[in-house]
Amino acid sequence: MTNSIPVSRMFAALSQTLALTWVSGQAGGDKQLVGDTVQKPSLALVGHLNFVHPNRVQVLGCAEMDYLRQLGEEGLQHAVGNLFSTELAAVIVANGEPVPVPLLDASLRTKTPLFTSPQASPELMAVLSHYLTNALADSVHLHGVMLEVNGIGVLLTGESSAGKSELALELITRGHRLIADDVVDFYKVAPDTLEAQCPAMLQDFLEVRGLGILNIRTLFGELSVKMKKNLKLIVHLKAPTDAVQEQISRLDMHASTETILGVEIPKVRIPVAVGRNLAVLVEVATRNHILRMRGINSAEEFIARQQKLMEANE
Repeated sequence: MTNSIPVSRMFAALSQTLALTWVSGQAGGDKQLVGDTVQKPSLALVGHLNFVHPNRVQVLGCAEMDYLRQLGEEGLQHAVGNLFSTELAAVIVANGEPVPVPLLDASLRTKTPLFTSPQASPELMAVLSHYLTNALADSVHLHGVMLEVNGIGVLLTGESSAGKSELALELITRGHRLIADDVVDFYKVAPDTLEAQCPAMLQDFLEVRGLGILNIRTLFGELSVKMKKNLKLIVHLKAPTDAVQEQISRLDMHASTETILGVEIPKVRIPVAVGRNLAVLVEVATRNHILRMRGINSAEEFIARQQKLMEANE
């Protein structure tokens, strides 16, 4: 789904980081931010309104405030009118600049939140853009266990009785880290990047049949859990039926992918059977994936060696 957040939530999240002061337009705190663009609307001040988009955060820096100060009273009113003629989500006056009275009046009239900050506008816009990119990213909730294994994000999936939590617990005892159990939130933070996070209610907890709910941070220490991680690999646990065996290539266990929010993620299917060391298999799957990202493909190397031997025999 596509997220939207009220301006009041943005203010609460960044008020300390950016030293924001809410000076006017408190009635517009429920205005929704639906885009992650932060703009400096210099052209809007001189009438080019096509450069200002609705539901965005507009930042007025030194250049914009200098321009406003050099205008007469009529020109100032006209420029501020141009800026607020579009449905803005919020306006931030940066660099500790004083706020002109017409700007305050327009904020009250249109119920547009108006903030001030002592931060320089480039730094302020960088922080705002980073926050909004994550807060407004497309998101989806999936069932599984998310871990960091050998430094990469791995999602364990499978039926409810496949043993995902037990496998996750064994991987944690081997020094890997838990991100989320049962429900994993995924955010599309870039065109080809999915960031996995744990819902606040489930943070640090892992449910294991027979043991109940475990606090992994308390049991194994701070380094056993992590707040978020980019998803790089899906490991699907499946009962070793004939149908599954037909789908799995014996030469290339990494042939399939799964699409989440438009991003293709490599997927490994591992048959579950008595006596198989699944933790070792997951560790090797992650190492193999890292090699693939470096351009090393063991299956292709084997096929090339076999082809070379056949040609030599001929």
